[in-house]
Amino acid sequence: MLNLHTRKGIEGSNPSLSAILFWENGAPLAQLDRASDYESEGQRFKSSRARHSLRPMEDADERFMREALILADQAAALAEVPVGAVAVHEGTIVGCGSNRRETDRDPFAHAEMRALAEAARELGRWRLSGVSLFVTLEPCAMCVGAMILARIDRVVYGTPSPKAGALGGLTDLNALPHNHRLEVSAGVLETECAERLTRFFQGLRAPEV
Repeated sequence: MLNLHTRKGIEGSNPSLSAILFWENGAPLAQLDRASDYESEGQRFKSSRARHSLRPMEDADERFMREALILADQAAALAEVPVGAVAVHEGTIVGCGSNRRETDRDPFAHAEMRALAEAARELGRWRLSGVSLFVTLEPCAMCVGAMILARIDRVVYGTPSPKAGALGGLTDLNALPHNHRLEVSAGVLETECAERLTRFFQGLRAPEV
């Protein structure tokens, strides 16, 4: 179990997974509904490098992203789309979340929303200035909107989401004239993040034995 509130340094890594990124009509309907939020049929997760100029990756970014990957694996164990997120303040994880939409039957139970809510409880304030959010998949419009309204400083994501991403994948809410602008870093551990998703979707189309 992660100690989310007191650890100053984050350690640990997950093994890389290998899979392909397609699913077919034979998958269960509920699973296909989940999948449609993240990927269009026959389309691979594309490199984010064309959309964001990537700064040299810092070791801290990768360590925190690996913690988000652990949470993504927890989501996968529940048959949820494997997305994980951690909220970090002054080098400490103050919030975490894994995708639990199906488990909790809650349309708001995205990994990012859960991490932000826990960070607000931990810090005792809604204005999350000084917080960075690390998430394995490019956030959707709902989650980017919440980040802007919460005034977080920075969002770091792993792999882009061409169909639902709201930081350049489908649209870019951060480019609109809000009174707050997020700092965005993309492509941190992109391969590892994408492989969780591709393995999940490969499993949807795997024939039953």
